[in-house]
Amino acid sequence: MSEPTPEIVAEEKPTSFSVFYSCMRCGTQVSQSELTRLPEIKCICGFRVFTKVRPPVVKTIKAF
Repeated sequence: MSEPTPEIVAEEKPTSFSVFYSCMRCGTQVSQSELTRLPEIKCICGFRVFTKVRPPVVKTIKAF
C-alpha cells in the first residue's frame, strides 16, 4: 500500500517595493500606495502630471 504523500505548498510572499512619483510642478514625492488611496491622481498643489523617480543606481552594460 502506498502512503499518502503530503502536499508541499510554496508560500509566495508578495514582492513589496516602493515606487515613488514626483510632481512636475512642485517636486513633491508621493508613493504609489498613497496615490491609490486618493479618489483622483492629483498632487497637493493641484497639478496632475507625475514622473517616476529613478533610483540613483547607474547600470553599466559591457558592449561586445
